Order: sequence, then structure tokens, then C-alpha cells
Amino acid sequence: MLIDFFQTVRRAKVPCSIREYLDLVAAVQAHVAFADLDEFYALAKLVLVKDEKHYDKFDKAFGHYFEGLDAVELLSEEANIPQDWMRKEFERMLTEEQMAQIEALGGLDKLMEEFQKRLEEQEKRHQGGNKMIGTGGTSPFGANGYNPEGIRIEQGRSRHKKAAKVWEQRNYRDLDDSIDLGIRNVKVALRRLRKFARQGAAEELDLGDTIASTARNAGFLDIKMVPERHNAVKVLLFFDIGGTMDPFVRVCEELFSAARTEFKHMETFYFHNCLYESVWKNNIRRINERTETWDILRKYGPEYKVIFVGDAMMAPYEVTHVGGSVEHWNEEPGAVWLQRMADQYDKLVWLNPAPEGHWGQGGSLGAIRQIVNDKMYPLTISGLEDAMRYLSK
Repeated sequence: MLIDFFQTVRRAKVPCSIREYLDLVAAVQAHVAFADLDEFYALAKLVLVKDEKHYDKFDKAFGHYFEGLDAVELLSEEANIPQDWMRKEFERMLTEEQMAQIEALGGLDKLMEEFQKRLEEQEKRHQGGNKMIGTGGTSPFGANGYNPEGIRIEQGRSRHKKAAKVWEQRNYRDLDDSIDLGIRNVKVALRRLRKFARQGAAEELDLGDTIASTARNAGFLDIKMVPERHNAVKVLLFFDIGGTMDPFVRVCEELFSAARTEFKHMETFYFHNCLYESVWKNNIRRINERTETWDILRKYGPEYKVIFVGDAMMAPYEVTHVGGSVEHWNEEPGAVWLQRMADQYDKLVWLNPAPEGHWGQGGSLGAIRQIVNDKMYPLTISGLEDAMRYLSK
């Protein structure tokens, strides 16, 4: 009974199967959501969408199917208009006089055709005027002006109640792969790096074994317990701190907070700019309480997954030269210590919070990228998922 809606969601590129469709039908038949569109929206989103990055697509499909919103089909890529603008139906029913005015211009299709031409011709912002897309003026396309048969664009509200069509930016948050990190989103990405094992005291009910054992025991209850399952993956997490990393403190805090809850076996260390002969665990006591990098290499075996977090942007000599550190005299180049890490740990990645478009190919970033065998990923949801996927192989 919901097949048309299901097909609409599928056409919006939301990956859902017949299994999800049948679950939705069963939930509706069980009156989980009944006679309330908001309740059905929440239910359908919960059942059909299995990944947060598809929420935006689902919302578009839901609006299109239940609220009569049309997909944006008239905007070309060359028009440089955000793809998340939606084409809405008329906000009100037009009077016969208004319809006659539009028909006199060639009809609504003609109006939309002219709008498309303006998009292709316009190259800058316009204030006033009577032709191009802009603000003020008497052009039929834009905001805060006056035209009886116009298309209102990004004005936010109606002023004269004269717009024939309304184009507005959607006001819900885009949850695609390239969004900024958040603790919940980071947790979802980190869960790609999982290897469960049962460790510790037996404190979790083994339902299957309890039922089987009780049956073998002539119906007398025989409770069986097992250790709780934990993620057995072992992680070494190194954070670059200070200097050019100051703008990325918040995103690093979110990553650290999420990782601490996802990995039971995790050790965290700090360094500045590049890895040298020592690191530290507490920034306040970093002068007096440091850990030798050699000790880390000896203590933590090759089964550990290694994650470096830093922008890798510094003077090249800080990576390649003896004495290159800006804080102390290093007897060996940072590149030597990074190479030792790469040699010992087969699974090593570098997460870079700087925008990928700013990386470049040379300099310190290029040198570090070469040492880590090009396993440098942007610190976005998509980049983090790619990194975890590589580490889990």
C-alpha cells in the first residue's frame, strides 16, 4: 500500500530494499504511526534510512511525495545555484486575473524558460534593475522588489503576495559525507574498525545456550553467562598539538571523545608538528613527563593500528633535517621516526583536518604523505570512513 512512496524514496537514491519496505508496511499495519504525518515521517525515516548521510535525500523524497514539492530540474550545473534549493508549488491559489497576466506573457512555462536564460547570462550580483536576477527593482526574478508575475528567490517571506513561483533554500542541515564532524558522526565512522571478542568476567546472559541447556536439563532453568563483547582492536592515537593545529582543536576533541568510547584498547599521545624521539600524554606536564618513542615501538606490538592526526604543514626541514624541530634539538630527523613507525605498524594512517584542496603535493605534507604510503585522509566523515575501512582490512 506504500509502494509509490517507497519507489519515490528509491528514485531519490536512498538505498533501501524490499526488506525495509515490508518492515514499514508491518509497522503501519500495527499502528505504530496512525493518522499523523509527522509520526509517519519519523517512522519511515527510521525504517528506510540506514545511514545518516542519506537523511537529506529522504527529506527531499518525502516532501516531494506528501507535500507536492517538485524536484529541482531546471537548474543547470553551469548556473552555479546550490543544488539544495527546492522548487515549491504555488504558495497560494492564483486569481483568474493573475492567471490571465501570466498567460499574456506566454504562460508559466515561458516564465520559467526566461528564468533559465537569466541564470545562464548572469555573472554577478544585481541591485535594482528590471531584467536580471537581483534584489530590489522590477525584475520578475529576485527578492525585495516588485513584479506581479515574478519568481521570488531567497527572500525568506512574501511581501506583496505577487510571486508566481517561490524558490527558497531548504532550512534543514545537510548530512552528506563531507559535513563537519560531530561526536555522534565520528562514532558511526569509527565503528567500521571493529573486531569483537569476549573478554573478562562472565556477566552477560547467553540466551541461546541458556535455552539449549535448560532443554537438556528436562526444563529446569540452567542459566549460562558469557563475558561481554568488546571491540578488541588496539589503537595508538597521536595528536599534533599547538601552532597551526589551534584552529582544529574542537574537531580533534570530538575525535578523541568518540574514539575513547569506541576502542577499549587505545593509547593516546601528543607531539608538535612532527614525530621525534619523544611524545607526551599530558600537555601541562609535557616538559617533565615524556615518553620515549623507542619505548612505544618496543611496548606496543605490530597488531596495533596507528592513527596520526595533524595538518602536516610546517617548514620542510622540520621533517627532513637534524635539528629541524622548532622546540628542541633533535638528533635524528622527524622523517626517520615516522619511517620507523611505518615499518613496525603495517596499518598506519594520517588524518588531516586541513581542507584537502589546500594540501598540495610538495613540502612537509608531501614528504609525510610519502612516508605513510599515501595513506593520508581528510578529517571528514567520508575520509574517516575510508581510513577505518583501510585499517580494518
